[in-house]
Amino acid sequence: MQVIGTMNRRSLLTTLGAYLCGLMGQHSGQLIPAVSQTSEGKLSASVIARSVAGVRIVDTKIARAATDLSQSVCPPYLFNHAMRTFLYGSLVGRALGQRYDEETLYLACILHDLGLTERFAGDLPFEIQGAEAAKRFLSEQGYAQAHAEIVWDGIAMHASAISGFKRSEIALVGEGAGADVLGPDFSQVKKADSDAILQAFPRLKFKDAFIKTCVEIIQKHPRGASRSFMRDIGERYVPSYHPRNFCDLVAQAPFDE
Repeated sequence: MQVIGTMNRRSLLTTLGAYLCGLMGQHSGQLIPAVSQTSEGKLSASVIARSVAGVRIVDTKIARAATDLSQSVCPPYLFNHAMRTFLYGSLVGRALGQRYDEETLYLACILHDLGLTERFAGDLPFEIQGAEAAKRFLSEQGYAQAHAEIVWDGIAMHASAISGFKRSEIALVGEGAGADVLGPDFSQVKKADSDAILQAFPRLKFKDAFIKTCVEIIQKHPRGASRSFMRDIGERYVPSYHPRNFCDLVAQAPFDE
Protein backbone atom coordinates (compact mmCIF):
# COMPACT_ATOMS: atom_id res chain seq x y z
CA MET A 1 0.00 0.00 0.00
CA GLN A 2 1.27 3.44 -0.88
CA VAL A 3 1.41 5.87 2.04
CA ILE A 4 -0.40 9.13 1.33
CA GLY A 5 1.92 12.06 0.69
CA THR A 6 5.30 12.61 -0.86
CA MET A 7 7.42 11.41 2.05
CA ASN A 8 7.67 7.63 2.38
CA ARG A 9 7.48 5.93 5.77
CA ARG A 10 11.18 5.12 6.03
CA SER A 11 12.34 8.67 5.34
CA LEU A 12 9.63 10.05 7.59
CA LEU A 13 10.71 7.90 10.52
CA THR A 14 14.34 8.86 9.92
CA THR A 15 13.38 12.52 10.02
CA LEU A 16 11.36 11.97 13.18
CA GLY A 17 14.27 10.23 14.85
CA ALA A 18 16.66 13.06 14.12
CA TYR A 19 14.10 15.61 15.23
CA LEU A 20 13.47 13.88 18.54
CA CYS A 21 17.15 13.38 19.28
CA GLY A 22 17.60 17.12 19.11
CA LEU A 23 14.75 17.66 21.54
CA MET A 24 15.66 15.08 24.13
CA GLY A 25 18.37 17.27 25.57
CA GLN A 26 15.75 19.90 26.42
CA HIS A 27 12.84 17.73 27.56
CA SER A 28 12.40 14.72 29.80
CA GLY A 29 9.90 11.90 29.46
CA GLN A 30 8.34 10.35 26.39
CA LEU A 31 7.94 12.47 23.28
CA ILE A 32 5.57 10.93 20.75
CA PRO A 33 5.91 12.21 17.17
CA ALA A 34 2.43 12.58 15.69
CA VAL A 35 2.14 12.48 11.93
CA SER A 36 -0.14 14.98 10.23
CA GLN A 37 -0.92 16.03 6.68
CA THR A 38 -0.48 19.49 5.22
CA SER A 39 -2.96 21.20 2.91
CA GLU A 40 -0.68 20.19 0.01
CA GLY A 41 -1.03 16.52 0.96
CA LYS A 42 2.49 16.15 2.37
CA LEU A 43 3.23 14.35 5.63
CA SER A 44 4.79 16.30 8.46
CA ALA A 45 5.73 15.54 12.05
CA SER A 46 5.23 17.34 15.32
CA VAL A 47 5.76 16.51 18.98
CA ILE A 48 2.61 16.32 21.05
CA ALA A 49 2.02 16.98 24.73
CA ARG A 50 2.43 14.18 27.23
CA SER A 51 -1.32 14.03 27.69
CA VAL A 52 -4.25 14.34 25.30
CA ALA A 53 -7.87 15.00 26.28
CA GLY A 54 -6.84 14.61 29.90
CA VAL A 55 -5.32 11.17 29.32
CA ARG A 56 -1.67 10.75 30.25
CA ILE A 57 0.52 9.01 27.68
CA VAL A 58 2.18 6.16 29.57
CA ASP A 59 5.89 6.85 29.99
CA THR A 60 7.58 3.72 31.30
CA LYS A 61 10.56 1.88 29.87
CA ILE A 62 8.44 -0.91 28.39
CA ALA A 63 5.88 1.58 27.03
CA ARG A 64 8.62 3.53 25.25
CA ALA A 65 10.02 0.33 23.76
CA ALA A 66 6.56 -0.71 22.55
CA THR A 67 5.98 2.72 21.04
CA ASP A 68 9.30 2.50 19.21
CA LEU A 69 8.34 -0.90 17.81
CA SER A 70 4.93 0.32 16.69
CA GLN A 71 6.43 3.37 14.98
CA SER A 72 9.05 1.28 13.23
CA VAL A 73 6.64 -1.23 11.66
CA CYS A 74 3.36 0.65 11.23
CA PRO A 75 2.62 3.14 8.45
CA PRO A 76 1.87 6.55 9.98
CA TYR A 77 -1.92 6.21 9.65
CA LEU A 78 -1.85 2.89 11.55
CA PHE A 79 0.41 4.18 14.31
CA ASN A 80 -1.89 7.18 14.84
CA HIS A 81 -4.83 4.74 15.02
CA ALA A 82 -3.05 2.76 17.74
CA MET A 83 -2.54 5.91 19.80
CA ARG A 84 -6.14 6.98 19.31
CA THR A 85 -7.26 3.50 20.39
CA PHE A 86 -5.54 3.99 23.74
CA LEU A 87 -6.95 7.49 24.19
CA TYR A 88 -10.51 6.54 23.29
CA GLY A 89 -10.30 3.34 25.34
CA SER A 90 -9.10 5.28 28.37
CA LEU A 91 -11.93 7.80 28.09
CA VAL A 92 -14.52 5.04 27.76
CA GLY A 93 -13.05 3.33 30.81
CA ARG A 94 -13.35 6.53 32.83
CA ALA A 95 -16.91 7.08 31.67
CA LEU A 96 -17.84 3.58 32.80
CA GLY A 97 -16.06 4.00 36.12
CA GLN A 98 -13.68 1.15 35.43
CA ARG A 99 -10.32 0.61 37.07
CA TYR A 100 -7.47 -0.58 34.90
CA ASP A 101 -3.70 -0.73 34.74
CA GLU A 102 -2.69 2.09 32.39
CA GLU A 103 0.57 0.50 31.29
CA THR A 104 -1.05 -2.83 30.40
CA LEU A 105 -3.83 -1.11 28.46
CA TYR A 106 -1.33 1.11 26.66
CA LEU A 107 0.81 -1.85 25.60
CA ALA A 108 -2.20 -3.75 24.26
CA CYS A 109 -3.44 -0.70 22.35
CA ILE A 110 -0.15 0.47 20.86
CA LEU A 111 0.64 -3.09 19.67
CA HIS A 112 -2.87 -4.26 18.76
CA ASP A 113 -2.46 -4.07 14.97
CA LEU A 114 0.99 -5.63 14.59
CA GLY A 115 -0.70 -8.42 12.64
CA LEU A 116 -1.54 -5.94 9.88
CA THR A 117 2.09 -4.92 9.33
CA GLU A 118 4.46 -6.29 6.72
CA ARG A 119 6.87 -7.50 9.39
CA PHE A 120 4.42 -9.46 11.50
CA ALA A 121 1.60 -10.50 9.14
CA GLY A 122 1.03 -14.24 8.70
CA ASP A 123 -1.48 -17.01 8.17
CA LEU A 124 -3.11 -16.77 11.58
CA PRO A 125 -6.03 -14.34 11.99
CA PHE A 126 -4.42 -10.91 12.14
CA GLU A 127 -5.43 -10.28 15.76
CA ILE A 128 -3.86 -13.55 16.90
CA GLN A 129 -0.84 -13.02 14.66
CA GLY A 130 -0.35 -9.64 16.32
CA ALA A 131 -0.95 -11.00 19.82
CA GLU A 132 1.76 -13.60 19.32
CA ALA A 133 4.20 -10.98 18.02
CA ALA A 134 3.45 -8.71 20.97
CA LYS A 135 3.96 -11.52 23.48
CA ARG A 136 7.31 -12.43 21.95
CA PHE A 137 8.39 -8.81 22.06
CA LEU A 138 7.31 -8.36 25.68
CA SER A 139 9.08 -11.58 26.68
CA GLU A 140 12.28 -10.35 25.04
CA GLN A 141 11.94 -7.14 27.06
CA GLY A 142 11.63 -9.08 30.32
CA TYR A 143 8.02 -8.05 30.88
CA ALA A 144 6.11 -10.07 33.49
CA GLN A 145 4.43 -13.08 31.91
CA ALA A 146 1.16 -12.57 33.76
CA HIS A 147 0.79 -9.05 32.36
CA ALA A 148 1.95 -10.19 28.92
CA GLU A 149 -0.91 -12.70 28.89
CA ILE A 150 -3.37 -9.86 29.52
CA VAL A 151 -1.85 -7.91 26.64
CA TRP A 152 -2.19 -11.02 24.46
CA ASP A 153 -5.87 -11.34 25.33
CA GLY A 154 -6.49 -7.65 24.69
CA ILE A 155 -5.01 -7.88 21.21
CA ALA A 156 -6.37 -11.30 20.27
CA MET A 157 -9.90 -10.45 21.39
CA HIS A 158 -10.16 -6.80 20.35
CA ALA A 159 -12.08 -7.60 17.14
CA SER A 160 -14.51 -9.93 18.93
CA ALA A 161 -17.56 -9.20 21.08
CA ILE A 162 -16.12 -11.57 23.69
CA SER A 163 -13.62 -8.90 24.73
CA GLY A 164 -16.45 -6.89 26.29
CA PHE A 165 -16.92 -9.60 28.90
CA LYS A 166 -13.29 -9.64 29.99
CA ARG A 167 -11.34 -7.49 32.44
CA SER A 168 -11.01 -3.78 31.71
CA GLU A 169 -7.48 -3.91 30.24
CA ILE A 170 -8.82 -6.34 27.63
CA ALA A 171 -12.27 -4.89 27.02
CA LEU A 172 -11.05 -1.32 26.56
CA VAL A 173 -8.78 -2.26 23.64
CA GLY A 174 -11.84 -3.28 21.67
CA GLU A 175 -13.79 -0.27 22.93
CA GLY A 176 -11.02 2.12 21.89
CA ALA A 177 -10.46 0.54 18.49
CA GLY A 178 -14.20 0.43 17.82
CA ALA A 179 -14.60 4.09 18.75
CA ASP A 180 -11.86 5.07 16.35
CA VAL A 181 -13.00 2.89 13.45
CA LEU A 182 -16.79 3.34 13.67
CA GLY A 183 -17.08 6.51 15.72
CA PRO A 184 -17.23 7.14 19.50
CA ASP A 185 -20.32 7.06 21.67
CA PHE A 186 -20.64 10.71 22.61
CA SER A 187 -22.50 9.79 25.77
CA GLN A 188 -19.14 8.33 26.90
CA VAL A 189 -16.62 10.53 25.08
CA LYS A 190 -17.07 14.29 24.92
CA LYS A 191 -17.00 15.79 21.46
CA ALA A 192 -14.28 18.22 22.57
CA ASP A 193 -12.14 15.32 23.80
CA SER A 194 -12.61 13.47 20.52
CA ASP A 195 -11.60 16.59 18.61
CA ALA A 196 -8.47 16.87 20.75
CA ILE A 197 -7.57 13.26 19.99
CA LEU A 198 -8.03 13.77 16.26
CA GLN A 199 -5.94 16.92 16.34
CA ALA A 200 -3.12 15.21 18.22
CA PHE A 201 -3.18 12.09 16.04
CA PRO A 202 -4.80 12.90 12.66
CA ARG A 203 -6.59 10.14 10.78
CA LEU A 204 -4.54 10.45 7.55
CA LYS A 205 -7.35 9.07 5.37
CA PHE A 206 -7.73 6.13 7.75
CA LYS A 207 -10.86 4.67 6.16
CA ASP A 208 -9.34 3.99 2.75
CA ALA A 209 -5.85 3.16 4.05
CA PHE A 210 -7.15 0.65 6.61
CA ILE A 211 -9.36 -1.18 4.13
CA LYS A 212 -6.51 -1.34 1.60
CA THR A 213 -4.17 -2.78 4.21
CA CYS A 214 -6.70 -5.44 5.19
CA VAL A 215 -7.25 -6.35 1.53
CA GLU A 216 -3.51 -6.79 1.06
CA ILE A 217 -3.27 -9.01 4.14
CA ILE A 218 -6.15 -11.17 2.91
CA GLN A 219 -4.59 -11.47 -0.55
CA LYS A 220 -1.25 -12.55 0.91
CA HIS A 221 -2.60 -14.65 3.78
CA PRO A 222 -6.10 -15.85 2.87
CA ARG A 223 -6.06 -18.49 5.61
CA GLY A 224 -5.81 -15.67 8.14
CA ALA A 225 -9.12 -14.12 7.03
CA SER A 226 -11.19 -16.04 9.58
CA ARG A 227 -14.84 -15.38 10.35
CA SER A 228 -17.50 -16.91 12.55
CA PHE A 229 -18.95 -20.25 11.49
CA MET A 230 -22.38 -18.78 12.15
CA ARG A 231 -21.91 -16.33 9.29
CA ASP A 232 -20.85 -19.19 6.99
CA ILE A 233 -24.01 -21.11 7.83
CA GLY A 234 -26.24 -18.07 7.42
CA GLU A 235 -24.84 -17.14 4.03
CA ARG A 236 -25.11 -20.70 2.75
CA TYR A 237 -28.49 -21.79 4.07
CA VAL A 238 -30.59 -18.73 5.09
CA PRO A 239 -31.71 -16.76 1.99
CA SER A 240 -32.97 -13.81 4.06
CA TYR A 241 -29.68 -13.43 5.88
CA HIS A 242 -27.80 -10.43 4.52
CA PRO A 243 -25.07 -9.34 6.96
CA ARG A 244 -23.90 -5.76 6.82
CA ASN A 245 -20.54 -5.32 5.17
CA PHE A 246 -17.73 -3.97 7.35
CA CYS A 247 -16.53 -1.75 4.49
CA ASP A 248 -19.90 0.05 4.50
CA LEU A 249 -19.68 0.61 8.28
CA VAL A 250 -16.22 2.16 7.92
CA ALA A 251 -17.37 4.39 5.05
CA GLN A 252 -20.31 5.62 7.15
CA ALA A 253 -18.18 6.48 10.20
CA PRO A 254 -18.80 10.12 11.26
CA PHE A 255 -15.43 11.58 10.37
CA ASP A 256 -14.56 14.21 7.79
CA GLU A 257 -11.46 13.11 5.92
